[in-house]
Amino acid sequence: MLKKLFFAVLLLCITFATASAQNKWTLKSDKDGIKIYTSPVENSKFKALRIECNFQSTLTQMVAALLDLKTRTEWIYHTKSIHLVKEVSPTDLYYYSEISLPWPAQNRDFVAHLVTKQNEETKVVTMDGPVASGLVPEKDGIVRVKSSLSQWVIVPLNKNEVKVEYTIAAEPGGNIPAWLVNMFASEGPTQSFKALKLQLKKAQYKNAHLPFIKNY
Repeated sequence: MLKKLFFAVLLLCITFATASAQNKWTLKSDKDGIKIYTSPVENSKFKALRIECNFQSTLTQMVAALLDLKTRTEWIYHTKSIHLVKEVSPTDLYYYSEISLPWPAQNRDFVAHLVTKQNEETKVVTMDGPVASGLVPEKDGIVRVKSSLSQWVIVPLNKNEVKVEYTIAAEPGGNIPAWLVNMFASEGPTQSFKALKLQLKKAQYKNAHLPFIKNY
């Protein structure tokens, strides 16, 4: 067990070191166990976000909740709709999502390519979700997000606790007021992670079995 913990901590340190080398993260919020960092992005007026939080959850429980597309509207901030576009495998899928924005901004939508992997030694799970193009036609009145990189890193701390780090850097396109950007950079992650904590308590995730995920 000590060996597994060592590898998990080592990988987490490498992840943080890599991120620090590429981004200068500044802590913007630390409340309710949820830390929110921002970082400037080269050639962009929008900052990257990193959210960190510990959850009382097994690896399988967390991954099952994140992969359950049909319930993402229940906990992801301002998500209006979401559906599966293409499933290459249970760990490789494409999905469409529409984000609801308050007036006068137009809604945004995107197609993400979500790939889930687990390190055999550390048991750390990564879920990468860059945007994909060409799979869903653009819709009138909705601005298509054409540039976005996001990643979930789920590190097991013990059998029933994980540390989650979510990072995202996106170009929402069109004109967005500064107050709306600030709202999604602060209130959005906090509300989403609070809702995710409640989501994880549901029986379908506690009793989930994923053959491609090995628990700590």
